[in-house]
Amino acid sequence: MPRTLRAEQFDPKEICIVHLVQRCVRRAYLAGQDAVTGKDYGFRREWIRCRMECLASVFGVDILNYSILSNHMHLVVRTRPDVVQAWTDDEVALRWLRIFPGKRFDEQLAEPTTVDVKALAGNMERIAVVRARLSDPSWFMRALSEPIARLANRQDECTGSFWEGRFKAQTITDEAGLLACSMYVDLNPIRVAMAESPEQAVHTSAYDRIAALQGKTIPSAAAELVAMEPEEKGKIIRTSTQEMLRKRKAEMKKKRGQSILRDAWLAPLALDERGKPGPQVCKSNIRASDKGFLSIKLEGYLKLLDWTGRQRSGEKASIPAELLPILDRLGIAGEMWRDLVWNFKRYFGRSSAAGSPQSLKDSAAKRNREFAHGQKLVRKCFTA
Repeated sequence: MPRTLRAEQFDPKEICIVHLVQRCVRRAYLAGQDAVTGKDYGFRREWIRCRMECLASVFGVDILNYSILSNHMHLVVRTRPDVVQAWTDDEVALRWLRIFPGKRFDEQLAEPTTVDVKALAGNMERIAVVRARLSDPSWFMRALSEPIARLANRQDECTGSFWEGRFKAQTITDEAGLLACSMYVDLNPIRVAMAESPEQAVHTSAYDRIAALQGKTIPSAAAELVAMEPEEKGKIIRTSTQEMLRKRKAEMKKKRGQSILRDAWLAPLALDERGKPGPQVCKSNIRASDKGFLSIKLEGYLKLLDWTGRQRSGEKASIPAELLPILDRLGIAGEMWRDLVWNFKRYFGRSSAAGSPQSLKDSAAKRNREFAHGQKLVRKCFTA
């Protein structure tokens, strides 16, 4: 059965939450330990994380959770067309040209100028298309995957595909599905024995949030959302000296390298239901918005994550009483929580959506379908 069309999954005018999975070609360990050559390509996971951080500062897409493994990656993102609509035409043009600069005289200087920005912003038909793309998961994944593939191929001195092909997209239909999916993503390195606990699973959103609570910082990889003056760019192109190029790169690195908390580029976890209405656009331009996504505090999420991560044997264990209200509110059966997270792929692996049975039914009806895969199977994980 063919995968669901993207047009059926995402309405470009509506906010939606999507679980994205991208695998390396032939599921080879192109971002881990190569069993054939013995080379360790684990450093490429940091390439991917930095690229995600850069795109989080440009796109109207909130990155809620992520995990990067040796041969694939998971992301949970929230599209924010409302945030993109709050940007001016000049802002939209600058953000687009920062990621997709088009042809330039010198590829080392693929910098948008004020003239480039004004030219694009003045094209009303084109700017409307670009505005829609800046909150589109497909364009986000394109901007994430292609540069990583080029860089890896250049390093390996080869050509061809780095990624397996079309990424998998799964719509999250309600908060119960979002909580289960978030923990499934954060626990992936533990599931495949890459780490013993969330604190050790470096390239995950859980690790970043835990590290930020401890005050750990990283150099910011956010894009510089400032256009270059044509005179400055022309001077660099005319001289074309290595010294000028190094100077320019050093200036950009200094601006981008300001320290931020390790999770500052991720969407806040706790959703403040009494907070400010509207898109809550991030003023510091390190992420799309300051809006949370789960109706629980980070402390409660990490406690539930830690408990769930310890339940590897498959034996039914009683969930701590202090954590039960989180699941009760979402209608999740406490005794089935461990199974729902650890076997998330068994319940929703064939489905284009993930959530409670009723929300899956409603999602299928919106697409003029009678049911969604997993709708009947996952019923046992929820209370009546």
